[in-house]
Amino acid sequence: MRWIHRDSVIRCDHDGRVRNEESQRWVRVVGVPVLVADDPKGRKIVACPNYGATVKPCTKTEPVRVGYSDFVRVDGDRVVLSHLEGFTDGSPPGQFRYRVRDPRQRFLGADR
Repeated sequence: MRWIHRDSVIRCDHDGRVRNEESQRWVRVVGVPVLVADDPKGRKIVACPNYGATVKPCTKTEPVRVGYSDFVRVDGDRVVLSHLEGFTDGSPPGQFRYRVRDPRQRFLGADR
């Protein structure tokens, strides 16, 4: 599993893109700040094509279900890894997920 940073590609099941924001700036991979707990939570999702009269597109990430390192931490916060997964706020609730599509770095990884 790779460490996830601000430029990693995270998308909803419909291919909408999560806008990553980092909460720390001093640990970087290839010059880009890594994400730590709770960075993926509550982030905006743009361009989700799942919409209609009775359908709500994915617009925001819900809490992370899996994807934090059990051992690696930055300033006490767990590092986000490439097995990241959580639900979006799209309808119906609890059905659509967000996941890492491309970590955008191949240098740094962790087993958990």
